[in-house]
Amino acid sequence: MRIETDLKLGFKDVMIRPKRSTLKSRAEVSLERDFKFLHSSYKWKGIPIMAANMDTVGTFEMALALAEKKIFTAIHKHYSLEEWKAFLKKAPKEIYNYIALSTGTGRNDAKKVADIMTANPKLNFICIDVANGYSEGFVNFVKLMRKNYPDKVIIAGNVVTGEMVEELLLSGADIVKVGIGPGSVCTTRVKTGVGYPQLSAIIECADAAHGLGGQIVSDGGCTTPGDVAKAFGAGADFVMLGGMLAGHTESGGDLVERNGQKFKMFYGMSSETAMQKHVGGVAEYRASEGKTVEVPFKGDVDDTVQDILGGIRSTCTYVGAPRLKELTKRTTFIRVTEQENRVFTK
Repeated sequence: MRIETDLKLGFKDVMIRPKRSTLKSRAEVSLERDFKFLHSSYKWKGIPIMAANMDTVGTFEMALALAEKKIFTAIHKHYSLEEWKAFLKKAPKEIYNYIALSTGTGRNDAKKVADIMTANPKLNFICIDVANGYSEGFVNFVKLMRKNYPDKVIIAGNVVTGEMVEELLLSGADIVKVGIGPGSVCTTRVKTGVGYPQLSAIIECADAAHGLGGQIVSDGGCTTPGDVAKAFGAGADFVMLGGMLAGHTESGGDLVERNGQKFKMFYGMSSETAMQKHVGGVAEYRASEGKTVEVPFKGDVDDTVQDILGGIRSTCTYVGAPRLKELTKRTTFIRVTEQENRVFTK
């Protein structure tokens, strides 16, 4: 047993200090980025925000809406081969730039990936997603995917420490998902005691990834546009959103009505709801690590996207960053006191 005493911070523990700016308007800020990848020769351009690969968020409908804004969607792993074929047959060709095929690491997952990739060879991204990215089996699966798909962009996670980011990049990942337990419907920290404050995880993991020429995506913990800006300021190349994109017309989840108000179901992919839906229930050797909530229905996702992008542009104007790429170079975080934190988060 050991205790680390270094300070670790989450989004609520800091604010971004303003700096002198020559920008006259938010309209002068460009949020698009260009990326080259460590292993794949594919080049990507767009706004580096990702819809999470949850079946209440990462839907085909969400992908179509976000792709119009050049925003990415990690499609959830529970669509069948036939559903993929039907979707891609009707979708515009540009969709291939803004979607990833998601997979777990189970016995049949490699075959399902092979079937979908064979039928749709233009797919460029594979997202390998598990709750615990520290297992040897997960690393071996990343190596297998890299061997089988040498020119695809591989997203893999989740982890929260620099040494594991390095191992995944060296094993074949291009982008590493960073975050254990920060999501609004994730209960891993409560059930297991395991986790890492998200802002510090981003800072440390980004440093490790960039040293090898890889990228990270911050996954979880963002509840406001300001949190998204902080994630980018901390060094995240991409930011993945779940709860902020839940509850929309394009989101998954059942629509229910109570006392004249509409809600949509939103749940973690390790929740009892998700496991009951997809695998018949929670296995007797484990506990669920997610919860189910009802999110007020928000209508079409366009307004939410505009709010998020507008917030990030405003952040850039406050620190004088004309491009999103420059935000991290212009960011100075200041810690907030506990009293300020209570006021700030009301």
